[in-house]
Amino acid sequence: MKREVKLYNILLPIWILYFFPQVWFITLPGNLIIDCGVLLITLAVLKHTGKKAVLKQLWWKFWLLGFLADFMGALFLFGFWYLSLLPDPVGSWVDQVLSAAFLNPFRTLSGFLYTLSGVAIVGVCIYFFDKRAMRSCALLDERQRHIIALTMAIVTAPWTFLIPLYAY
Repeated sequence: MKREVKLYNILLPIWILYFFPQVWFITLPGNLIIDCGVLLITLAVLKHTGKKAVLKQLWWKFWLLGFLADFMGALFLFGFWYLSLLPDPVGSWVDQVLSAAFLNPFRTLSGFLYTLSGVAIVGVCIYFFDKRAMRSCALLDERQRHIIALTMAIVTAPWTFLIPLYAY
């Protein structure tokens, strides 16, 4: 029986995939290349002898779990939007933070911190998801698992959340 692999991660924020579905054609292979590249480079730095075997066992898990982590970060960023529906003064403050965060995170400190917290949430999720995915990989010891998960979390976090949509 053949295992079904679903293809569902740092090139673009996950919410763009909803508004512009054609972006999937760039995001899917781009994230696969980035995830596999980061894993291979990390294994090379660790001087691991079974790079191909580890990559073969983990690539699809890292890829899918990266998309799940991106989705969780997008939920955080969009979930905060509902607070903007509250009456003043909370609603107007949240609305200012959101407009700054989504249009240009560098416009206000609160918008930057809000967007950065979304990136951090995704990074933490990637770390724990990847660490859990590597439990079944007997080719890695605990130190290597920690280093790989931390590297994947830092490098493949969706830093593109911080790219301004407008320059004002």
